[in-house]
Amino acid sequence: MNIKNYTIEELNDLCAKIRKKILETVSKNGGHLSSTLGSVELIAAMHYVFDPAKDPFIFDVSHQAYAHKLLTDRREKFDSLRQFGGISGYTKPSESKYDYFVAGHSSTSISLATGAAKAIKLKGEDRIPVALIGDGSMTAGMVYEAMNELGDIKLPTVIILNDNEMSIAKPIGAISNYLSQVMAGNFYQKIKKQTKQILEHLPEGATYIAKRFDESMKLITPGILFEELGLEYIGPVDGHDLEALIEAYTLAKKMNKPVIIHAQTTKGKGYHIAEGYYEHWHGVSKFDIDTGEPLNKNGAKNATKMFSEALLDLAKKDEKVVGVTAAMPSGTGIKELMQAFPERFWDVAIAEQHAVTSMCAMAKEGFKPFIAIYSTFLQRAYDQVIHDACIMALPVVFAIDRAGIVGEDGETHQGAFDVSYLRAIPNMTLFAPRDEASMHEAVKFAHKMTTPCAFRYPRGAFTPIPYKAKPMELGKADLLVDTDSEILLIGYGAGVGRAYETMKLLDKEVGLLDLVFVKPLDETLLTQLAAKYSRWYIFSDSAKMGGVGSAICEFLAQNNLHEEVKVVTFEYEDDFITHGNTKLVEESLGILPEQLAQKIH
Repeated sequence: MNIKNYTIEELNDLCAKIRKKILETVSKNGGHLSSTLGSVELIAAMHYVFDPAKDPFIFDVSHQAYAHKLLTDRREKFDSLRQFGGISGYTKPSESKYDYFVAGHSSTSISLATGAAKAIKLKGEDRIPVALIGDGSMTAGMVYEAMNELGDIKLPTVIILNDNEMSIAKPIGAISNYLSQVMAGNFYQKIKKQTKQILEHLPEGATYIAKRFDESMKLITPGILFEELGLEYIGPVDGHDLEALIEAYTLAKKMNKPVIIHAQTTKGKGYHIAEGYYEHWHGVSKFDIDTGEPLNKNGAKNATKMFSEALLDLAKKDEKVVGVTAAMPSGTGIKELMQAFPERFWDVAIAEQHAVTSMCAMAKEGFKPFIAIYSTFLQRAYDQVIHDACIMALPVVFAIDRAGIVGEDGETHQGAFDVSYLRAIPNMTLFAPRDEASMHEAVKFAHKMTTPCAFRYPRGAFTPIPYKAKPMELGKADLLVDTDSEILLIGYGAGVGRAYETMKLLDKEVGLLDLVFVKPLDETLLTQLAAKYSRWYIFSDSAKMGGVGSAICEFLAQNNLHEEVKVVTFEYEDDFITHGNTKLVEESLGILPEQLAQKIH
């Protein structure tokens, strides 16, 4: 959609229509709401001033890019947002030529913009990268690594900082508001340029006084951090004032250097129920627009709640138990622990690397840290898991939430790889609960471990199974059903429930094993079972490459049992998994119980 000839009135009307469409669609499909409603004018102004057909539009995390989708080639498909077979909730180049990069994890945008700026210079092209980043993403160290280089190489780049939560400008009140208005205009930028030119020709003494004056002015402006890093600063600008945004963007575009535009917005703008800082409006399920009430009422207790309750029980009994999460206090269940024990449980913001390393120091000091992070986000701290936790064999616990398919968030969020990437690390113990009772046992077992360990659990509820959980013992599996059949179903974590549901659909008796531990394996029991069961079927919500089936095949080969046992694993194939309703995604992968039952012979 070409909006470059729109009047301000027409642009404001367009933004209102975009908000209405986003609200209607998200209320039906679920998705990210408050941040994307708050960034509508920011994105409309981007399309007005810059050229989305040639300028790289880089969205950090990109959950706020719904307006961008509506302004490009996805207007007719927008009703399919986050649905299976529909458009993604994030930017995706395979979906549209207007999406520059895949983005689902935080704090990559300025690095991408820096790389794009280098490439554009080398190619001699007339383009400029434009990155839109939220204040939450500014808590990650990668942002400052990128700005440190960008401020040094000085290549033309525009960074739009969407400030909707943090208090970057609040401490300086009225002075800041006044300066912000001045700094956003051509006059201030012109004065800065002229002052720099004058300084170059003044005598040494006068130059010193002028520089001290310039430095003093910086100290009462909110842009000091960015200017010290070598970036020009414009703002704060009202992020809902299109005239102010267009003026700031146009100025930044002309400056031919890296510029950060600080725009202040309101989360949930235009939907009064969600306006302001309400964490639960960040990502929502289907809801009633008039009341804001969710349409899908809570059903069975989810695994996150089970973990939170188990850890809370433990923390009440042992004051050495501490914990951390990285910007997901509600999503990981740590919020309840933070409320009960604010001096022992922390949210360190979007800083997974720091979360892991800081807890390693606490473990060295004699505490028992529980690190609660989504499977897909723990990938961001892989080096810290190896370097800071496992080499020293420190007794930290990784509680891995959202393991397996997470549904509508798609490729960047599916928890497929944790078994594979953790299993390779020495000194690491891996296990998984299968239900609520075994979750409590998992937390108790982890508490006793004197070396690093990790246990995984799904986003939703476990599939109920009628077998009583036992206290966990290191490397011990649990044989739930023993028969005279040649067929053994082996489940790991939530895979035990899937195996049980599959077993019920079979017209023959089969054995059922809860593996419990994938590292170390219960080699004694597996050796015994190899003498009885000749066909093993593996159920685990994890990647096949390096996964549970791989661990079992390695064991069989090492013990010369591979010719006696045929192994078939129903783990995820070597591909990234699309977005959509979890059941539909699982059906597309052929891993629903009724599909798996047809594959067991």
